[in-house]
Amino acid sequence: MRIVKQLALTLTLLALVAGLVDATTLQQLSMDEMIQKSTSVVRGRILGVSATERAGDIFTVYQVRVLENLKGTAQPGQQIEISVPGGELRGVRQPVAGAPSFVTGDDYVLFLWKGRSGINQVMGLSQGTYSVKQDGAGNQVLLRPATTETMVDKNGALVKDAPSTMKLSELRDRMQTTGAAR
Repeated sequence: MRIVKQLALTLTLLALVAGLVDATTLQQLSMDEMIQKSTSVVRGRILGVSATERAGDIFTVYQVRVLENLKGTAQPGQQIEISVPGGELRGVRQPVAGAPSFVTGDDYVLFLWKGRSGINQVMGLSQGTYSVKQDGAGNQVLLRPATTETMVDKNGALVKDAPSTMKLSELRDRMQTTGAAR
């Protein structure tokens, strides 16, 4: 009986640990923090997608045509690549909670950072991704749904994310006031 209880406890602990493996905790970033911490901010169109493996991890690589440079050195018309953790490669799927996904042909504003590797990555995972749509008045509007991933503030306290909407013109103005515009 004791062995059965120990086995049940061990299996329960393994199930709990397995559930935590897929968990992602995001630090909440304000718009101003994303603007300041990003090495580049672009409005771009997704041209294509592929996958690669680095050190045993799968990454989805998106090809993006820059439509507008809001911060950094990218030029309109230039094609850049951004790398997002997770994806599918050779029949193996590796999900990463909180990682954004993009639709080929759609336009986005992307808050990017480039590490020592030289690879463009999205700031704050899904937090740094805004779909570009047009409202009824013809204004370009940026939309980001609330993330469902666990999110904490700077002090580690749990916070709830909220959807974010703003006009592209408002973002341009905000970039100027933070001193981050190109």
